[in-house]
Amino acid sequence: MIQRKAKDYLVFALDVPSAAATEPLVERLAGAVGMFKIGLELFVREGPAVVALVRRHGGARIFLDLKLHDIPATVRRAMAAAAALDVDFVTVHCGESAAMLQAAVEGAGGRVKVLGVTVLTSVAPADLKAAGLRPELAENPGNLVLARAAMAADAGCAGVVCAGHELGMLKRRFGTRLLAVVPGIRPDVETVAADDQRRVVTPAAAVAAGADYLVVGRPIRDAPDPRQAASAITGEIAGAMAAPGDR
Repeated sequence: MIQRKAKDYLVFALDVPSAAATEPLVERLAGAVGMFKIGLELFVREGPAVVALVRRHGGARIFLDLKLHDIPATVRRAMAAAAALDVDFVTVHCGESAAMLQAAVEGAGGRVKVLGVTVLTSVAPADLKAAGLRPELAENPGNLVLARAAMAADAGCAGVVCAGHELGMLKRRFGTRLLAVVPGIRPDVETVAADDQRRVVTPAAAVAAGADYLVVGRPIRDAPDPRQAASAITGEIAGAMAAPGDR
C-alpha cells in the first residue's frame, strides 16, 4: 500500500469566477496540493475547457464539484458526461432519492468516483427544521448525515461529503467503506471571519477524526501567499498523521 503524503489530503477549492483567475492559482499551487476542486461557478462559466486548463497547469488530481440533483435519468446522463472528462471525483446530492444516487453510479460506469453530498456545511439545525425534516433529523444533523451516507453506500458511491463534526460517527459506522471528504476546514476556527460556513473544524481535527480529503478554499485563496498557506495546512496535516493513535 502506497503511503499517502500530507499534501494528498489537501483539496484546493478553485472558487474563482473565470479561467483567467484560475490559471495563476493553479500554477502557484502546483505540487503544494493533492487535488484541485472545480465548482459550479467556474464550471458554468468556462465549461469543460477549465478541466483541461487545470490538468495542463496543475499536475494534480481533479474534483468536479457539480452537486448533481435531478431526476435519475438526467443525473445518469450528466454523470456519464462528467466521467468522460477524466476527472477523479464528481458530486451528487444525496437528497431524498436512492434511485438518483444509483443512477449517478451507473452513469459513472466505474470511470469516476461518485461522492454523495450529505448535509452542506452552511446548513444549521434551524435550516433543517424550516425545511420540514423530522425533529430527530433536524435537531441533530449527524443523524441525517448517517441516513444519507447509508443511502450513498447502498447505491455504490465511493464516498460522501460531510462536515468534520460528523466524521467520527461516520467512520465508526462505515469505516473504509466510504471515503470522507470534508469541506469547511479552517486553520484557526477561533478567528474565522463571519461567512457561510457554520460547521467548521481545523485540518488536524479532521484528519484525527478520519477524514480522507480536506477541502480548503478561502484560507488559501485569500492568503497573502497562497502557497505558504497551503504549506502551513499540510504541515498541520502531517502533524496529525504522525500523532499517536491517529492514522
